[in-house]
Amino acid sequence: MSISAAFNNALSGLNASSRLTDVISGNLANALTPGYAPRELGLQAQGTRGGVEVTGVTRHVDPVLLGDRRLADSALADAQTRAGFAASVERALGLPGEGGSIADRLAAFEAAIVSASSRPEDDTRLGAVLNEATALGAALNGAGRQVETLRSRADADISDTVERLNTGLARVAEINTQIVVARSSGHDTASLEDRRQQAIDSISELVPIRQLERSRGEIALVSTGGALLLDGRPARIGFEATPLVAAHMTVQNGLLSGLEIGGYPVPTGTGGPLAGGRLAALIDNRDALGLDAQRGLDALARDLVERVESLTPPPSPGVFTDAGARFDPATEAGLAGRIAINPAVDPERGGALFRLRVGPDAASPGTPADAPYLAALGNVLSARQAPAPGEMQRDLSGHAAQLSSRVAQARLTAENTTSFASGQAGELRELELRGGVDSDAELQRLLLVEQAFSANARMIQTLDDMMQTLLRI
Repeated sequence: MSISAAFNNALSGLNASSRLTDVISGNLANALTPGYAPRELGLQAQGTRGGVEVTGVTRHVDPVLLGDRRLADSALADAQTRAGFAASVERALGLPGEGGSIADRLAAFEAAIVSASSRPEDDTRLGAVLNEATALGAALNGAGRQVETLRSRADADISDTVERLNTGLARVAEINTQIVVARSSGHDTASLEDRRQQAIDSISELVPIRQLERSRGEIALVSTGGALLLDGRPARIGFEATPLVAAHMTVQNGLLSGLEIGGYPVPTGTGGPLAGGRLAALIDNRDALGLDAQRGLDALARDLVERVESLTPPPSPGVFTDAGARFDPATEAGLAGRIAINPAVDPERGGALFRLRVGPDAASPGTPADAPYLAALGNVLSARQAPAPGEMQRDLSGHAAQLSSRVAQARLTAENTTSFASGQAGELRELELRGGVDSDAELQRLLLVEQAFSANARMIQTLDDMMQTLLRI
């Protein structure tokens, strides 16, 4: 071997050792960086020229594990969003036995009726009936408004999430372009691929996606529901926010916005192209879970109003009214938020307490010891009847308990789903971390690189000594 060939071999070894040191130090520095994939420097012999050649930097990523972890993150975001909403709905209704809950207010109202029935001439006890009736109406009003507020917040969150999704897709498309340009120029793209992976991870929490490899280092993104979100150019997800969501507003009646992809409406329920993930959960909270809670409250309010109105011939309203008027079955949506006490029984609004004894439409107080309306009111509230055709017969307290039970069961189911999804996502993330940077192995590699660097440096020093000797001869 000639001196020049030996010198080239040693110099290429020093260059390779220097690059290896850069790669190893980068791995160690980013051991805890989210989205960072460990690098490995590719080396090969230079053939007839001798020495070693750097072929490039390889990112080590398990695409199957990465895809499964992203789907698990999406399922976790979906479950957490649903569980948080279910818990908020339960707090809006209140727990049975909890002060201020609808069930508690109903029980207090019925107890006040029993107490007043034993002493109907006592205005203090009649006043207690009025106070408890007012508190029950206020509890229904408050729960109805809170559910509307929750649906309004969900609508605003949908708008924010859609904006984040569009921004994320545009960012991935931009990085795709940068990777293509870098590869065509012969530059390393590992850092760009890390940034792209982080951007896709953020998107996967919003919508469950699969990553498809394309030529020149580009990738395409497809939702698990079959929607093409990115392939060269990103798809545009459309949504129009509604400032205030009222009880009667739905996507079906055109008062709430659905989702669009590229200007075309897409179904948003189970099995839709964007099903799963935080976005789908928010839509379900607004259009299914929230609407179901609203309808349950309205059905309870209707049951209360219709029971009470059955004691008063039309057109006069009962003690409980629909915003002061007799209830119209065609306007049930939002009734919980409109239910109000008949002014005829409230002295502060020109009414009289004696009407709680003899009826809201009574013109005279009658005999103080006679309270036919109070007795009938207690009986009608405790009567077992079906709130709607096909449903079980219940008294009004049973109807309220059934609504609370249904809401609590929805919360428990959502929390159990969240617990499972959290465990699955945690295990997959742990597996992914195991395939990340191994600091012990990297330090061992660094020692080997140091030895190689020293050997090549020693080779150059020896060659220099030989040249100096030859020059002195």
